[in-house]
Amino acid sequence: MKDPAQAEGEEETLDPRDWDRVRELGHRMLDDMVEYLRTVRDRPVWKPIPEEIASSFHEELPRGATDLGDVYRDFSRRILPYPTGNIHPRFWGWVMGNGTVTGMFAEMLAAGMNLNQGGGAQSGGLVEAQVIDWCKAMVAFPSGGSGILVSGGSMANLVGLTVARNAHAGFDVRAEGVAASPAPLRVYASAEVHSSVQKAVELLGLGKNALRLIPVSAGFTIDLEALRRTIREDRLKGCRPLCVVGCAGTVNTGACDPLDELADLCKAEGIWFHVDGAFGALAALAPGLRGLVKGMERADSLAFDLHKWMYLPYEVGCTLVRDPAAHRGAFALTPDYLEHTTRGIGGSDLWFSDYGIQLSRGFRALKVWMSIKEQGIDKFARMIRQNAGQAKYLEQLVRARPELELLAPVPLNIVCFRYRGGVLGKKPLDELNKELLLRLHESGVAAPSYTLIADSYALRVCITNHRTRREDLELFVAEVIRLGARLEKETARAGAAAAAGGRA
Repeated sequence: MKDPAQAEGEEETLDPRDWDRVRELGHRMLDDMVEYLRTVRDRPVWKPIPEEIASSFHEELPRGATDLGDVYRDFSRRILPYPTGNIHPRFWGWVMGNGTVTGMFAEMLAAGMNLNQGGGAQSGGLVEAQVIDWCKAMVAFPSGGSGILVSGGSMANLVGLTVARNAHAGFDVRAEGVAASPAPLRVYASAEVHSSVQKAVELLGLGKNALRLIPVSAGFTIDLEALRRTIREDRLKGCRPLCVVGCAGTVNTGACDPLDELADLCKAEGIWFHVDGAFGALAALAPGLRGLVKGMERADSLAFDLHKWMYLPYEVGCTLVRDPAAHRGAFALTPDYLEHTTRGIGGSDLWFSDYGIQLSRGFRALKVWMSIKEQGIDKFARMIRQNAGQAKYLEQLVRARPELELLAPVPLNIVCFRYRGGVLGKKPLDELNKELLLRLHESGVAAPSYTLIADSYALRVCITNHRTRREDLELFVAEVIRLGARLEKETARAGAAAAAGGRA
């Protein structure tokens, strides 16, 4: 349907007809979002989406125009009040960062410029190149290495493992495909490795069975002797060991594999060494934590996120590769219509589309560049150290209460524990903690996540949150104990009722 305000025969545009009115509305949107961030502590961490709101998203495709002010009111009523909650100071679920005001501003500026960062002579490419140099400096990676910003850790692992496959397969994978491999290719990682590594192995055509998951020690780090033994056995079977993936901060417990020793092993065996440093890689910024990831800088490729422990808005991750030629060789493809010229808009030496999967790429680099410029990297180092200190404080709070049980060591910023009470067996205890997690979420008080530790259901607190205070952790522990005690009584009453019913 044509806009009734459009004159007959007039060519159309998506620019506003009334720039002043749009400017006024834009200022209101900006003010509202700044206030939304300022007052985040006053709201619940999360709240369920009412059925009437959820069902309202089944509306039909709009055919005609709606006033932008009405669209914004619709956003404010139906979308803004029901997020995941990860910007809240008591959100500690999974590994989610919580964003910053400056990051939000940068996203607006980047959207206004609307750059395609695939390549070409543009300021955005220079910004991304500088950010990658800064990333190398942050994790002590060789300055001569290459890199690319990607959507996050999953894509960063896929990029790094693609380079590993193509560089170490022993034949031309791009020309012949993995079916031409003269020997089955194998990738090695601890049983605690992130699922994105398995996804990458599958997407690279190697198959899930090519990923050899190695047992872990009591500290949840890879068993080096088991790794050596598995590599030997695979070679005897005619397999080709391709890559070892080291974990710099596992998603379950924050454990860091012995990366220096893995680097030594890979060098001796002629195997590619990739490190998944999703959030833990940035521990390298904090002097007291740096030793946990020592050896990471020796990796052939390294994947990590900046929207986690750098607190930036989603989405931005990074892959670094020691050998730029191997990196470019895995992805570069230049058809006639993407000719890299020496002059004009195409006149740039660096085309990021030659180093990753995407040709169309947003200006992710701007929020990183602006945030580091504004705060300085030392501020981020202090925030990371603060979060690790808060995790140790939560560990102390858990250990101090007989109703709670710590289930794993706390080497970094993740605390896994459970409410244990005093009378329940393992199965009822797991069910109690599952229900406890849901009630914590539904109450809006706090949002941890969950995992299994040695087959026990654990409440998992991952602190990558610059808004968290120790008082938040104290409130959380008090609420866990209050809800746990209530659930324990409910469980006991239900058990007694069931027993009485059975006797009847």
